[in-house]
Amino acid sequence: MSAFHEYMQLTKPRIVALLVFCAVIGMFLAVPGLPHWQALVFGTLGIWLASSSAAAFNQLIDQRIDKVMVRTAHRPLATGHLNPRQVFVFALALGVASMLVLVLLVNTLTAVLTFAGLIGYAVIYTAFLKRASPQNIVIGGLAGAIPPVLGWTAVTGALHPYALQLCLIIFVWTPPHFWALAIFRRDDYSRAQVPMLPVTHGVVFTRWHILFYTVLLVLVTLLPALTGMSGLVYLGGAAVLGGAFLYYAVRLLNPPDELYAMKVFNYSIVYLMALFAFLLADHWLVSPLLQPAVSSAAVG
Repeated sequence: MSAFHEYMQLTKPRIVALLVFCAVIGMFLAVPGLPHWQALVFGTLGIWLASSSAAAFNQLIDQRIDKVMVRTAHRPLATGHLNPRQVFVFALALGVASMLVLVLLVNTLTAVLTFAGLIGYAVIYTAFLKRASPQNIVIGGLAGAIPPVLGWTAVTGALHPYALQLCLIIFVWTPPHFWALAIFRRDDYSRAQVPMLPVTHGVVFTRWHILFYTVLLVLVTLLPALTGMSGLVYLGGAAVLGGAFLYYAVRLLNPPDELYAMKVFNYSIVYLMALFAFLLADHWLVSPLLQPAVSSAAVG
């Protein structure tokens, strides 16, 4: 395996791709037409670099538990293909590069919020919350929910309640998404002594919590339509997607097999991507694609 591939593995490319996707959707939702090209290009680059840095720091801090978990035993630090010093330098370089890009080519607010998200995930969640409480995913979920806010501020230079709604959706989506995986991988987490909810409170308790959070998620996803951020196209899509998520969550209470938790986990990823795609489709149907971007889409 090439060194390039090993370093790419440090960045958790599939997870980061989902985060950046949500950030980019936030950019397009922030203005009536197309975002300013500089904000779009360099905002995306800066957020991608910061997310990749956080992922690498996460693996550096988690190297002990990664070695004993089947799901993570293939990671470069766990296999010994990279050493801690190499990972630290790589993660730090990505983090510094992201801040330079965002401060110099986007805006300071986005840089500050991105840095807060990086610290929240790489340090507060990974180093402390993950090992401290079975509610680690709930408490630490804000760091993973911030990308659409970053995308929004990248093109407008300001926070907006609509951006916070997007953040809330991902924040509430995170527990049922991750707990489904945790149910399937509970033996891994138990062996690594990580107090995930299925380990500390059992699978049945976790299944009910997934259902409760899924109901809450469906209600939260109505907010964009209720507040005028989006219209009927989004509302219809959210209703169908939410109904399917509820079906999965209810069936998880008495699943047909052990693999069903992973089906819920996989659907949750498709759900989030499709939900944000409906937001964008609705936005462009209501606001013509070629309408000039508003003046607040300044970069600097």
